[in-house]
Amino acid sequence: MTRLPVPDWLQRLREQAHDQGSFFTQGEAEQGRRSAVLMLFGASDDGGEDVVLTERAATMRHHASQVSFPGGSADPADTDPTDTAMREAREEIGLSPDGVEILGELPAIPLSVSGFKVTPVIAWWAHPSPVHAAIQTEVARVARVRLRDLTDPANRFTAVHPDREFAAPAFEVDGLYIWGFTAMILSATLTMAGLERPWDQDDRRPVPERFRRR
Repeated sequence: MTRLPVPDWLQRLREQAHDQGSFFTQGEAEQGRRSAVLMLFGASDDGGEDVVLTERAATMRHHASQVSFPGGSADPADTDPTDTAMREAREEIGLSPDGVEILGELPAIPLSVSGFKVTPVIAWWAHPSPVHAAIQTEVARVARVRLRDLTDPANRFTAVHPDREFAAPAFEVDGLYIWGFTAMILSATLTMAGLERPWDQDDRRPVPERFRRR
């Protein structure tokens, strides 16, 4: 079994993440329900890298149709955030753990809107395997989004929520509208990894009503 080597930028991200945790944290993360997400990067078909994202089902009660990383709430049996992230990815997208190389955990991030404390887990897909929407009542789509597309200035803008004080980086790639927590983490990741290209942060667009209704 050929295992793909970890790219240099991802090694740098692992080394810098805790030293520059302010990129990811926005306050104390002592309170909140424990949860974790898997930031799974792999080799893309263009010779670069991609990241695995999911689109939540439109019928979900909370955050319907929103794009997220695989992940969710911690179970009592989970030993740590990595255990939570990998279990959730196995349940949601049928991910085989055999080809996944865990590189580390980022500082936990408090989400005041949902009351969760989320730990992003960085991983490299050294030996990719098939994935799919394993729980269709929760996941509508699984996508491998190329980093080249995420860094394309034409796909980046600032999302503004008209109903509350919110303005943050966002993306539109491959039919996916990526905003909120997921977009902020992706944006910080691209910056820390040295992959970000200049983009028009003054291009401010309102969050689509279909997301605001939820």
